[in-house]
Amino acid sequence: MNRTQAILLGTGTPNPDPLRMGPCTAITVGDRAYLVDCGAGLVRRAHEAFTQGIAALDVKNLDRLFLTHLHSDHTVGLPDLIFSPWVMGRALPLQVHGPKGTGHLVDQVVSAYGADVEARTCGLEPINATGGSAQAFEIDAGIVFEDDRVLVEAFGVEHGTTWEPLGYKFTTAERTIVVSGDTAPCPEVYDLWQDCDLLIHEVYSAAGFARRAPHWQAYHSHMHTSGLELGEIAQRVRPKLLVLTHLLLWGETPEALVAEVKQSFDGAVQCGVDLGVY
Repeated sequence: MNRTQAILLGTGTPNPDPLRMGPCTAITVGDRAYLVDCGAGLVRRAHEAFTQGIAALDVKNLDRLFLTHLHSDHTVGLPDLIFSPWVMGRALPLQVHGPKGTGHLVDQVVSAYGADVEARTCGLEPINATGGSAQAFEIDAGIVFEDDRVLVEAFGVEHGTTWEPLGYKFTTAERTIVVSGDTAPCPEVYDLWQDCDLLIHEVYSAAGFARRAPHWQAYHSHMHTSGLELGEIAQRVRPKLLVLTHLLLWGETPEALVAEVKQSFDGAVQCGVDLGVY
């Protein structure tokens, strides 16, 4: 059986933190990797995981991406993911699944690096002509991808009205893994999450939130999920393991954030770290 794992390649936010790269989660099934989001630093984190024994994260094999939404902190690594694996030997174009607007984003990135592609393919560099590109698939909620190892379902979440943000559920022969994406509490999708093996969910510190300015409180309360709210959600959907990511701590500790969640959730919960394997 191909073992199913989730590796956190980035647990951060737009706030720069040298210990937490931009948002990216890798779902690996045997020697294949399926990436969710592509924040800053993901390719180097993937290589780091590869050197630690995660064979599926060999950079030249990174060829499939699922975007939750188009905020810059979730997409700024897209040029890196298109071109760096190509330079390392990837021959297939990157396959990018995402909400409306994904096609435009991909086209603009590829176009912006046209001079680089021309220089590499028309000079002395021994490089293939196909891997430095990407194909976009704009998707809605429902089954969006299936191969012989994984079934991927997208679901709508609450993260603003200027686009149609998504989360993803990965089902393999071994496990079900849900990646929430950025979202405020969204009860209409909880039946899909019910009893999953692993729930990877964004979160902010309720204690830290209380010290934020009112305009930031208005933003975060409508776009994200607090530790207190997440505890109630997890108690309802009962994941075997809850892992926290996209951590907005605002001066609080990871331990304090876990304690917030556990006020309502009596199951297993861990605060995610970059390169954490679950």
